[in-house]
Amino acid sequence: MRNEQAATILRDIFQHAVDSARAGPVIPPNLPEKPRGRCVVIGAGKASAAMAAAVDAAWPDVDLSGVVVTRYGHAVPAGRIRIIEAAHPVSDAMSETAAMLIVETLRGLTPDDLVLALISGGGSALMVLPAPGLTLADKQKITRALLHSGASIREMNLVRRHLSAVKGGKLARLAQPARIVSLIISDVPGDDPTDVASGPTVADHSTPPDALRMLERYSIAVPEPVRKVLNQPASPVENAVNSEVRLIATPALALQAAAQAANRHGLTPLILGDAIEGESREVAVVMAGIARSVKQHGQPVRGPALLLSGGETTVTVRQGQAGKGGRNTEFLLSLACALQGQEGIWAVAGDSDGIDGTEDAAGALVFPDTLTRGKLSGLNALAALDGHDSYSYFHALDDLLITGPTLTNVNDIRAILIA
Repeated sequence: MRNEQAATILRDIFQHAVDSARAGPVIPPNLPEKPRGRCVVIGAGKASAAMAAAVDAAWPDVDLSGVVVTRYGHAVPAGRIRIIEAAHPVSDAMSETAAMLIVETLRGLTPDDLVLALISGGGSALMVLPAPGLTLADKQKITRALLHSGASIREMNLVRRHLSAVKGGKLARLAQPARIVSLIISDVPGDDPTDVASGPTVADHSTPPDALRMLERYSIAVPEPVRKVLNQPASPVENAVNSEVRLIATPALALQAAAQAANRHGLTPLILGDAIEGESREVAVVMAGIARSVKQHGQPVRGPALLLSGGETTVTVRQGQAGKGGRNTEFLLSLACALQGQEGIWAVAGDSDGIDGTEDAAGALVFPDTLTRGKLSGLNALAALDGHDSYSYFHALDDLLITGPTLTNVNDIRAILIA
């Protein structure tokens, strides 16, 4: 198989996975019964604007209004629903403004009204209302430290819930006595709705001391206002009355769509898991070992095959090491280093939202000659990996995966093709 053919196949498979999670197809069949009164739409996440547009189109005859917040560059027109853009992965002033406007829309509701909460990954940063005693600057400082610490998304969102006035089910309680239905596009390993956007409509049973211990585990400096909040006694938040949660798109479903596309290309797919976590470069070494086993021994699957996995790996950045790149390009550069030019193995990895970290690429592709071409271009793969500069490496080879914002988010999609 030639590089060009392998790249076409991998791009197509990645695209099928992303398309399976788009709001247009998944929103209408998951809408609840129409309300007798008003429908107020709220939401936060990278997919929230596209989700809102799908609701507006599906219910032209309903008294509909609302506010949702998405990432800068991810907005689309949503008719009667107001779209706000804010910063990700570190919140900005618009994140706080959006949260206050969303809270305001929930005032004065009745039992005949319906609140549709459109929740997707990224909502933790995009909708921010600091807990009493905290400022936006406090939350920004903690978020930056968490992003560089190697903490998992589950651990990060544990902290965020306890520093927020709307996360961990608090937003849902503000909607009472209206009925609330949460439509969730999951981007978290395990699909626990408490972790998607830090669960603004789902009760949280962790405690503030749990969050403080997590910060201390990663040696994160805790500002005194944050410590004061996390030292408070736990006040349990129960699920709101008349509240329902519906998972409408998940990493597992996206991988199933990728597997179906692989079959159409004559490949035998093997899904290794939808909730794989760990340090990006270390996960890549494991995946390289499995790919070699397929190539050399036909185990655990005979080629031509496609190894599929999802989840969210992490990158621990120490002072002075910060280059350009995200967890997917770091995974791929480590994979290339581990494979050492093994013939007949290609790979793609990308964030399903189209943005890997803070750069303009979803991810990249790896070829058997990735390291050779890098050397010819004067690049040092191991140095780039150690400096977390994987984006720059793949950019120099013109091997980045550029999709633009996809307006959905079911976490990372990784595919390794073995001929």
